[in-house]
Amino acid sequence: MKTMKKEKLDAVRVWKEFEDVLVPRLALSVVDRAVYSHLLRHSHLEGRRELRFSITWLSRGARVSVTPTRQAVRRLLEQGVLRLIRRSNAGHTVEVCLPEEVRAAADPGVAAPGGEACDTKMEGIDYMENAAARKAIHARDQGFCFYCLRRLEEEVKTLDHVVPQVHGGGNSYRNLVSCCADCNCYKKELPAGDFLRRLYREGRLTVFELRERLRALDALAAGKLRPRVETSEGSDTE
Repeated sequence: MKTMKKEKLDAVRVWKEFEDVLVPRLALSVVDRAVYSHLLRHSHLEGRRELRFSITWLSRGARVSVTPTRQAVRRLLEQGVLRLIRRSNAGHTVEVCLPEEVRAAADPGVAAPGGEACDTKMEGIDYMENAAARKAIHARDQGFCFYCLRRLEEEVKTLDHVVPQVHGGGNSYRNLVSCCADCNCYKKELPAGDFLRRLYREGRLTVFELRERLRALDALAAGKLRPRVETSEGSDTE
């Protein structure tokens, strides 16, 4: 049986995304940057996503004292830069996210140019009607569940109505999000905001992620998160 060759990490691209996107958008401090850099060095740059470490080890490696290191780890967890797998007396085991995987750093979507006519055209599209329109919603949400921020595999990728159809929700791009099958089933007829708060109470979202998701929900309703849809003439509409 053939094994799939791992894609080589483009370290230069990752570093540019870290410095040019992640740092300014999350307002990472000098300590945050040092801690993340050291964790990235010992995870992805060595071919693995998960890393187990002690605060003492991290403090020495990042050249930062223990208390600021511990506080930086806490901040990075809250912002979704690190994902906690387990914590014990032996230390933390985390998944170290690449800059492009940190949803909290994603641009919430500045309204795209195109004017009123473009808006009218987009509002008239039924995004459940065909495969291309559905694919555009998934592409807009960048391969993550809109609710729990889980990275989506093809077999668990679904579309969910933010305002359920039984409550009058339609098939506009403002009312459809990419989500995992688990969230789709669990949410049922709950309003999206209430569902996000439930995920927070259950520990599936940090307080930082909850705030970021609620902001994204507002941006969605305001029409700022526009998918790119290919028109019949072959051009793109945003």
